Amino acid sequence: MSTNSAFRIDVFSIFPKLVDDFCNESLLGRAREESIVDLRCHDLRDYGDESRRVDDALYGGGAGMLFRPEPIFAAVEAVQPQRPLFLLSPGGRSFDQEFADQLSKSAGFSLLCGRYEGVDHRVVEHLIDGEISIGDVVLSGGEVAACLVIEATARLLPGAMGNEASPVSESFGVSRMLEEPHYTRPAEFRGWEVPEVLRNGDHAKIERWRRAQALHRTVRSRPDLIERRGGLSSVEKRLLEEFPCVPYPERPL
Repeated sequence: MSTNSAFRIDVFSIFPKLVDDFCNESLLGRAREESIVDLRCHDLRDYGDESRRVDDALYGGGAGMLFRPEPIFAAVEAVQPQRPLFLLSPGGRSFDQEFADQLSKSAGFSLLCGRYEGVDHRVVEHLIDGEISIGDVVLSGGEVAACLVIEATARLLPGAMGNEASPVSESFGVSRMLEEPHYTRPAEFRGWEVPEVLRNGDHAKIERWRRAQALHRTVRSRPDLIERRGGLSSVEKRLLEEFPCVPYPERPL
């Protein structure tokens, strides 16, 4: 793969195949084949001791094991990865669409996947550039989180998606709202019909309907996004009145 202009992502893990295999499929796989993304997965165990061990017990006692600093520093210094280098950690900055957009406009980035009880704090102090969290949830390791960050970012790169308008119109795109519902053939399925407005060929009305449904869905499911935008404008309020919300199942919680 040519790496002169590709978006470089380095991943450090004791299970690099988990990330590498995931990123060989679908749009990510195509982006790698077309040299849009240059993904390099590095096995931290290659930099461990004679038995490829990379962990040890905690100073002061406590349950679990911790990544030692030596193999992590050795790997990063040998590879010279794309900066910034982020540790995937529940204590990091929350990853969202805005963060993904920022990363996609850079030359690339690197991810360090923790395991066990995490990494020696000297790695945090003296090696990484920041931490990323994918939410208030505990995972066995950072590989799943790494796949999420890579997928969300790489799909925003020029040429990574077949339709260049897709990242703009989908949820959390430029509008910072949830995406409207979509329908395809058949027009009627088990008595459930595609909304008439989508079948009448009035494209201006279709766009208004789509905008209204995105607003309805966001107000219903993520009112915090509306609040961040400063509330609904008078035009948006009229759209909500013009087009009723399509049905949604009642949420159990």
